[in-house]
Amino acid sequence: MLEYLVKRFYLRARRALRREQNRTLPFGDYVSDRAEKARYLGFGKGSTIYDGSLVFGHVRVGRDVWVGPFTVLDGSGGLLKIGDHCHVSAGAQIYTRDITGHVVHGAPVEQAAVQIGRRCFIGPNVVITKGVTVGDNVVIEANSLVTGDVGDGCRVSGSPARPVDG
Repeated sequence: MLEYLVKRFYLRARRALRREQNRTLPFGDYVSDRAEKARYLGFGKGSTIYDGSLVFGHVRVGRDVWVGPFTVLDGSGGLLKIGDHCHVSAGAQIYTRDITGHVVHGAPVEQAAVQIGRRCFIGPNVVITKGVTVGDNVVIEANSLVTGDVGDGCRVSGSPARPVDG
């Protein structure tokens, strides 16, 4: 009976979203509340995170932060801090550790905190590596690899990410 009710709810919600916004979501996003998940994780007031996003370790997120679907917030190697009023787009990944040397050479796992300032836009499929500090009012364009610090007010793009004009 429960399975029938869940399936019926899911199909009704999926049809409504498709009709109203011309989109669909993974099953978990129909049956979970993004704001409730954010509160459970200790995120700031007004923040949301999709059900399909992964959160590990020590992650602290400010107020009014939107974390999109299929993101990875990995604070397992140190504190990952995201300031107020940020937007973390779909597929973005932020890491506080690097296991490459450990896997390839048996070296210790490298770990370092990551800090993202206020009012930052992290584009789709961006990867931010361990030890990076991103200033306030920063735009990181889609598909960028951020391996070094980004100053306040910068717009960066590329792999590795570099400042861009405009």
